[in-house]
Amino acid sequence: MPRYHKLGNIPKKRHTIFKSPEDKFYYEELFGTVGFDGMSSLLYHTQRPTQVKEVVKSYSVEPKVAVAKNMKSISLKGFSVPPTADFLESRKTVLFNKDCHIVLASPKKSLTEYFYKNTDSDEVIFIHEGTGKLRTHLGNIDFEYGDYLVIPRGMIYQIDFDTEKNRLFIVESKSPIYTPKGYRNWFGQHLEHSPFCERDLHPPTELETFDETGDFLMKVKKEDMIHEYIYAAHPFSVVGYDGYNFPYKFSIHDFEPITGRVHLPPPIHQTFEAAGFVICSFVPRLYDYHPQAIPAPYHHSNIDSDEVLYYVDGDFMSRNNIDKGQITLHPAGIPHGPHPGAMERSIGHKETEELAVMVDTFAPLKVTEEAVKIQDGDYFQSWLEQE
Repeated sequence: MPRYHKLGNIPKKRHTIFKSPEDKFYYEELFGTVGFDGMSSLLYHTQRPTQVKEVVKSYSVEPKVAVAKNMKSISLKGFSVPPTADFLESRKTVLFNKDCHIVLASPKKSLTEYFYKNTDSDEVIFIHEGTGKLRTHLGNIDFEYGDYLVIPRGMIYQIDFDTEKNRLFIVESKSPIYTPKGYRNWFGQHLEHSPFCERDLHPPTELETFDETGDFLMKVKKEDMIHEYIYAAHPFSVVGYDGYNFPYKFSIHDFEPITGRVHLPPPIHQTFEAAGFVICSFVPRLYDYHPQAIPAPYHHSNIDSDEVLYYVDGDFMSRNNIDKGQITLHPAGIPHGPHPGAMERSIGHKETEELAVMVDTFAPLKVTEEAVKIQDGDYFQSWLEQE
């Protein structure tokens, strides 16, 4: 995240002696990305963070491919993913490529029995249903409906849910997640025309420190494998840190839409970017205000990217028969656009209450067996005129 943040106690000078009031050493750790060139933070632990007692087992969570080379528009009923007690077991990868995994989850129970660390990917967890608290070794963040939780790779975390009714839309990114560079100046500050700014991005403000030893189970994801480790020290042993690498939240409700006299293209909705894809937020907004404007989007041949739309709430004006939690995939190479009648219906309307998340990938997406389980009919034929 291109913003400095400090939480807890840190020494005046980095890489120098730092002790507790009881004259015990604190242990410094550089928590960085992209070698020594990316975002990093300096952490200070009560216990050495390297104390592995046992590697219990390893097992694959690699997605099973149903369609490796997809060239058909498809629709998935996201809320058909059954609720599952365990947080990791609830996560179902439905689409993926070399750059990202797109995941649906409906966990019933809080993640408290073990700690989790994804060393493969940054994670963006969109909260569709549920409230609670994200607990990480760099601090805690309360969340609610509409929040994006941005969790950098290597972050150790647990999640507390307030109830068993939770629906998550997750994007796992093989490259770091950033806010769009077009919104930032050369110092990293968000520009005046950005649809959000620094005060909309909320890092942790509560740091819990556990100076404990014992047996602590941590599940680590690496190369689509889960490795179960037993650590001798509590993973949340940080007394303080500072730097640029930490989790944060951003509410989709704080995205300020950009509108114009005529219909503007999807990049105006961009919220995050990575090396191989972008994430966009479609939020309630005024329609285009040219006297002859057609608010519905024009037909589009996305020659270079697959388009994934996750429908959150409201009436998505360019589609027919859309439900909450539904996913549509429009693959690169063939046109898509408004459903029959949608263009005509949009004319004369002044605003929309739609809420959706879009992921545009620059490499084709594979369709998994989990996706096939919730696939909704012959969506590719939904643009045919009804006889």
